[in-house]
Amino acid sequence: MKDLERFSGKTTQKGHSGDTSQPVDSSPRTVLPQAQFVTIGEEEAGQRIDNYLLRVCKGVPKSHIYRILRSGEVRVNKGRIDQLYRLIEGDVVRIPPVRVAEKAENNVPAAEFPVIYEDAHMLVIDKPAGVAVHGGSGVSFGVIEQLRASRPDAKFLELVHRLDRETSGLLLLAKKRSALTSLHEQMRDGLTDKRYLALAVGDWKNKRQHVKLPLHKYTTADGERRVSVQADGMASHTVFTLLRKYDKFALLEAELKTGRTHQIRVHLASSGFPIAGDDKYGDFALNKALQKGDATRGALKRMFLHAHQISFSHPETGKMLTLNAPLAPECERFLVSLGPAQS
Repeated sequence: MKDLERFSGKTTQKGHSGDTSQPVDSSPRTVLPQAQFVTIGEEEAGQRIDNYLLRVCKGVPKSHIYRILRSGEVRVNKGRIDQLYRLIEGDVVRIPPVRVAEKAENNVPAAEFPVIYEDAHMLVIDKPAGVAVHGGSGVSFGVIEQLRASRPDAKFLELVHRLDRETSGLLLLAKKRSALTSLHEQMRDGLTDKRYLALAVGDWKNKRQHVKLPLHKYTTADGERRVSVQADGMASHTVFTLLRKYDKFALLEAELKTGRTHQIRVHLASSGFPIAGDDKYGDFALNKALQKGDATRGALKRMFLHAHQISFSHPETGKMLTLNAPLAPECERFLVSLGPAQS
């Protein structure tokens, strides 16, 4: 057992003679030469093993993570586990030799974003449109990687939820494992209140309208994630409230009762009122025209969907918090260009 070493964020390489100075593969990816043994601390406890491995094995394809889990190469306390196993403080995790990105985090530019709220437990930012929340699917890095790069001393920083790349607004991040667990439980139990501002295309009539259309998530032939209304899909519920009405447009507040992928976008598009600028489910000809603007209105070069309000209980104190993010300036300018709202 003397050659088993605790994982400390550094990879120790040993040749057969015990020499630790052998050269490292200079390619962009390097194979860790032996199993790593990690003792789970308080901040990692409660995390699912697959999510933990995806975080610590940076640069390893997701498919490979699940393969080593299925094969039993990953062990916890010397025993086999499945991908749903939740880590407990004190667990010893065996991570087999894997091919990882060599210091990929050094290539991520550090960035900060407008802070709406921050304390020792969580960080809430106003994410701009066009920025992914995390790397993957053709995106090398996102908000979470940039924040980690700008806060190298942060011991823990994880996304609580996600926003589409094209959506702006409130994004919650946890600075403690206990905060992440609490906020996830609140969202799972329907105890959070998330509201968005969306500009729908069309002649919206109702002051308040419930949309309950089951949603099915699938992947296109080119690997793009999409959602459609399907009878056997997941139950989904959005409440839309009319805030302002313009010629050919309506500013709506969308209140999420469930949190499905692309829920607001698909519920509106399937109801005949696509979101202005939506490049997946919208009116493509209109979107192209909106990007240029004309004599009667300004240009809109993004999807008009903004996470403007969220309410939840503070994960430590239990106090109810309601946070708001102002509508992005480019969206505000477009609304002004539409002229006065109709009465």
